[in-house]
Amino acid sequence: MATKIRLQRHGAKKRPFYQVVIADERARRDGRFIENLGYYDPTKNPAVIKLNVEKVVSWLDKGAQPTDTVNQILKKEGILKTTTQAA
Repeated sequence: MATKIRLQRHGAKKRPFYQVVIADERARRDGRFIENLGYYDPTKNPAVIKLNVEKVVSWLDKGAQPTDTVNQILKKEGILKTTTQAA
């Protein structure tokens, strides 16, 4: 089973709120997920990002691939620099 670290959209129309989750790559965007890693709220200024760093690093070490957007968030938070995938 290939896993992805990706965003799951919540919130009202034009008021998005995202949960950062681990999901099977075949699952729907807002469907079944394995574990919740934190959240991302782009509506605030500046955007609010709250992640469980230990869980994120653990899943990256297990081979989970972040999506492009999550990859940018992880770089901004400085998490990818602490893993072996940063090389």
